[in-house]
Amino acid sequence: MFASARTVSLQGAVGHVVDVQVDISQGTPSTALVGRPDASINEARERCRSALDNSGFHWPTTRRTTILLSPADLPKRGPHFDLAIAIGVLAADVGKPDAASLRDLVLIGELSLDGRVRCVPGVLPMVMAAAARGITRVVVPEPQVGEAALVEGVEVYGVRSLRQVVSLLAGEEIPDAPPVEPPTGEPLLPRRAEERDEAIDLADVLGMADARFALEVAAVGAHHLLLSGAKGAGKTTLAERLPTILPDLDVQESLELTAIHSLCGGLPPGSGVLTRPPFRAPHHTASRSGILGGGTGRVRPGEVSKATHGVLFLDEFPLLPADIVEALRQPLESGEISIARGDEDATYPASGMLVLACNPCPCGEYSARSRDHQCICSEVRRREYRRKISGPIADRIDITRIVEPVGRHELADRFAAPETSAVVLARVAAARDRQRERYAGTGWRLNAHAPGPALSADWPLTPVASQRLDREVYGGRLTRRGATKVHRVAWSVADLRGVDRPGTDELEVALRLRRGSVLEHAMITPASLRSA
Repeated sequence: MFASARTVSLQGAVGHVVDVQVDISQGTPSTALVGRPDASINEARERCRSALDNSGFHWPTTRRTTILLSPADLPKRGPHFDLAIAIGVLAADVGKPDAASLRDLVLIGELSLDGRVRCVPGVLPMVMAAAARGITRVVVPEPQVGEAALVEGVEVYGVRSLRQVVSLLAGEEIPDAPPVEPPTGEPLLPRRAEERDEAIDLADVLGMADARFALEVAAVGAHHLLLSGAKGAGKTTLAERLPTILPDLDVQESLELTAIHSLCGGLPPGSGVLTRPPFRAPHHTASRSGILGGGTGRVRPGEVSKATHGVLFLDEFPLLPADIVEALRQPLESGEISIARGDEDATYPASGMLVLACNPCPCGEYSARSRDHQCICSEVRRREYRRKISGPIADRIDITRIVEPVGRHELADRFAAPETSAVVLARVAAARDRQRERYAGTGWRLNAHAPGPALSADWPLTPVASQRLDREVYGGRLTRRGATKVHRVAWSVADLRGVDRPGTDELEVALRLRRGSVLEHAMITPASLRSA
């Protein structure tokens, strides 16, 4: 007797629909599980056997049972295969549920020994993969119904036990069962991060008009940013307020970000789709796999992927291990990161904004613009410290700002009221709307995503500005990659100003932002005030 059920196998952020084919025949009583299962799936034989027996059904112990996970060449991992294996065995043994009820259906869930269903990570990307294959029905643990229902066009059934699944597929009255435990436990310590994020505002930043403008331009085009300055100058203060001037995510961005957090198992039950750009700030002692992704066993996304469509803030950047620093080249350039661990290759999105912060020297007191600094580091130590930021990494940074401590006159100026995040957000949102119109019909959304050849061919600078940019390249002051970065930033400045095409003024601002040069007051004044 033969039956087949379906589930989904995750390989990185890519989901593959897997046929769980079960054949029960005469022969030496045994159970063979083939198709490159991992240890957790091999253990499913004992979990499913006990779950069936304790739910009022029977495992075929007197015959030969062969379970194939097809395609056989694809590595499979995770306990979420349990439900499909148990239902497949039951269908092959007694013909219930029948083949018609299993058609266009995916089963996702872990089984406990008493037949209860347990939550599993990665439900959202699994359902997205099933929907892409034309599957219209999914069965998931009850607390994860909301997560699965985020995918349009799929009918989601939430279940608590194996008996409920069998009754559901047979069209019978569904028996009662204890509620399923949520996928994550309650935190032992109260979380203050969300309360703090709601309280911060760009209006808290006094002075720093130069750095505030750089932050605004970075938000417009999703540009990478490097903040350098003495300790206590306000680098972290600026970085923490960058998400407050970023617009809400659109539907596609929200699903992508929510899928990444679902893969990590960190999506709280009932939280729904994530709509706000994330802000991730790992400590400089974090491991390579913690920042980039990986780990033993199943490959998991790292902080660089969890910050997709948001901000990844790396404070004390030169203190990170050199291998992590150099490994950031790929996500900085391509917006995704590929990880190879044994027989598993995983590619995750990494299209967030990278904000790096560092001191000018190990003691944090050096200032190139003031002779009154209290730095005690030798010039050799300062050079070694700066060398941590290698040339290839620095070349991938769009905007560099030297953050100076706020002067006493700026703190005491009661008439210089800084703009709030809401005011700046309105300008950023308007500038991003211009980009969406410009890039409509292409695979790009923001200036940072547009490749250099497309910019030169379809959205060039004015002729005079293009000649000026070429002179910077031929003079050895910019690489070709750097010129592309400047071109993108010039478009962001133009979008912020409402200019149809970047000219020499926008190019000059972009060059100064790239090099960390001081911006003149007229360059950072909003268009509404310049025209007044």
